[in-house]
Formats: sequence, C-alpha cells, structure tokens
Amino acid sequence: MDRRTLGSLEVSTVGVGCNNFGARLDQAGASKVVNAALDAGVNFFDTADVYGATESERFLGKALGARRAEAIVATKFGMPLDDQRFGASPTYVRSACEDSLARLGTDYLDLYQLHYPDATVPIADTLGALHELIAEGKVREIGCSNFSVEQLRAAKTAAGDGPAFVSVQNQFSLLDRSPERDGVLAACDELGLSFLPFYPLANGLLTGKFRPGEPIPEGTRLAHMSPERSVHWLSEEFQQRVAALLDYAQRDEVPILTLAFSWLLSHPRVASVIAGASNAEQIRANVKAATKLSDAQRKELDRLTG
Repeated sequence: MDRRTLGSLEVSTVGVGCNNFGARLDQAGASKVVNAALDAGVNFFDTADVYGATESERFLGKALGARRAEAIVATKFGMPLDDQRFGASPTYVRSACEDSLARLGTDYLDLYQLHYPDATVPIADTLGALHELIAEGKVREIGCSNFSVEQLRAAKTAAGDGPAFVSVQNQFSLLDRSPERDGVLAACDELGLSFLPFYPLANGLLTGKFRPGEPIPEGTRLAHMSPERSVHWLSEEFQQRVAALLDYAQRDEVPILTLAFSWLLSHPRVASVIAGASNAEQIRANVKAATKLSDAQRKELDRLTG
C-alpha cells in the first residue's frame, strides 16, 4: 500500500470512509471492515461526528481498539447534530473535539476538519481554537471541507505564523471534475494543501455494480438513497457518462473501479482516495484498484469525462 504525505502525516493512498458505520453497518460489520483495512495496509480512516448520528465515531473507536496506533484517524465537526451543536465558534470547536475524542476512545485526533464553512464566525477565530487544541496535543493536523478557493486563501492568511489547514476535502470523481474547473486543485498547489476527494466513486456509479438501464443492485448506496437525492445521481447525463466509461473499461480490459481510483491518484495533490466499504471484500478490491494509469488511459478518460 503506497503512502503519501498529508501535512506531517503519512496516509495510505486508499482510505476508508466511515459514513456507513452506525447507518448501514452495525459494530460487528464496522469492526470487520476496519480490521480488513489494517491488514491490507490501509491506515487512513475518515469519519465525522454527524455520521451515523455520532455512532460512526463510536464504532470506529471500538473497532480500532488496541490497533489505534496503526491508524490515522480523521474526523470532522461543524455540521448540525441538533439545534445546539453546530458551527465553528471557538467554544463549539473545543466541545465538539472533546466529544469526538470521547466517542472515539482516544486522546488525540490525527486530522481534525471543519466540515463546512461557517459564515457567521471569522475563520481566524476558528483557527485560534484549533491552534489551542494542537498546542494541547489533542489534534495533530487540521483540515477543511467544502471550501472554495477564496475561503482557502482567507484561511491561509488568517493562520498567520500558526498552524494552517493541511488539506481540503471536496467532491471529486470522474463524474464530478469541478475542483479542476473551480480552481481548488490549483489552489492546493499554490497553498501547499493536500486534496481528499469525497464521493470518489460517485455514490456507487463507478464501482462496476451499476449498469445504466438496469435495476439498481440491492444493498448498494443508491438503492438506499432518497428519491430527492437519487434524481441527481441517476440523471441522464451521468448515466450516459457511466455507459461510456463502462464501454471503455471493457475495451481496455480494466475494471471501471480501477479507472476511478487510479485517475484520482494520478493527481499529485490527492493524498488518499477515501471510499466507503461494507465488507472485507470491498476493502481488498479498493486496494487492488489503486494502480498507475498510462498516458493513453488518462487521455481517453479526459476525453470521455472532461
């Protein structure tokens, strides 16, 4: 398992998204996924306080148990847990961190991320609270998610001589290449940030299980998705693009899963491709999918999806 640098951390190029923990997976299922990942050389686990209504952090912490030192644990704060717990005020940053530490059963977080920008709080105030947590040894590195280029630059300026965000986590896949268009990837070069893609497999459209025009496979994320959200993911545009990618994958004799992972990893700023998994077999498939693309393969993927 290759590793890349994320701030002072060394993370596996394939990570585990833990949003299924506490939702589609119980503790036993989460523990099987975590142990399979560690055994396969995966060390990066990304969760959030809001995942599984806070159960994701609990399940991850219990699953890691005595193997905590083998893992790089990333979690997030800021999205509403209820009408009291949300945002990025200094007071809430501290309380949210303490709650996440307790749920995870650990005394430090490797990467603590602001889940969404909070327009009501100056970013300098949020960073000040995060700096205190770093100084106390409760957080090793800090990151953000869903930030624009302007917000990333503002955060870098506000950090001054203190610790700055080392990563940004935005949506990025062969079906959503907006970080290339909106300048966020270029800003990562400019500011020295690592990029973490979320929805790297486009909610299952790029796993190879989904076939345009056929029923959605049972047990997949798409099968459990609300009609309001599935309208977006099952749009005609996406289905046409998936069909083209499947056709190319068949012609090139390469699984579409491999194309999805390897294309993202062909971007030097992408530190790790974080994908959810519901069993050990999916973990092993994800690890196997992380390879290098040829120039011809990348050029064809750009033609099909750019």
